[in-house]
Amino acid sequence: MKKTLTINLSGSVFHIDDDAYEKLYAYLTQITQHFGNDAEAKEIVEDIETRIAEIFTEKIKNGGEVINLGHVNEVIVIMGTPEAISNEDEEKPHASGKKFYHTGGRRLYRDPEDKVLGGVCGGLGAYFSIDPVILRILFVLIFFLGGSGVLVYLVLWIVVPKASSTAQRLEMKGEEVNIDNISKSIKEEMQDVKENFRNYRSHPAYAMG
Repeated sequence: MKKTLTINLSGSVFHIDDDAYEKLYAYLTQITQHFGNDAEAKEIVEDIETRIAEIFTEKIKNGGEVINLGHVNEVIVIMGTPEAISNEDEEKPHASGKKFYHTGGRRLYRDPEDKVLGGVCGGLGAYFSIDPVILRILFVLIFFLGGSGVLVYLVLWIVVPKASSTAQRLEMKGEEVNIDNISKSIKEEMQDVKENFRNYRSHPAYAMG
């Protein structure tokens, strides 16, 4: 008889077999050590744990109540390992721009990082690979031509969820949610924040203040 443990992973409680726990603990420790020197390490690891919790929740919904070794092995296959990423980077030094598309297709979310009002057009643009500006113009034209553009926009704003996590933003773009893409996405976001702050500090208005 296997011993079962209770764990809290990213705010979700799971019952897990002891051998599965040992492998999961070793896997998360490996990830933590891999990103240990990165400035964004804490956020990367937290987002990875959140995604693993989401996968476990999906597995439980499919009939299981206890996380077993098979579930943990599936997570590792889906998320990837730090060694595999490091080896790929060494073999393909120019592969950083490569896209890994989500085999299940894109998911529709509102994009909080590309919004004028609710991020509906930003999300639709990412989903259909269309410039959000074009969609915004279409909504405005429909409204002024007597259509129901505003009503449609409001319905989408209410119904479509916001991409609030890194995993959801990757799904919105059709990219695989794995540790490689999660870390790249967070690092790019942090770089954008730093760049915007540098631009703000170099602005004449900042010097006057």
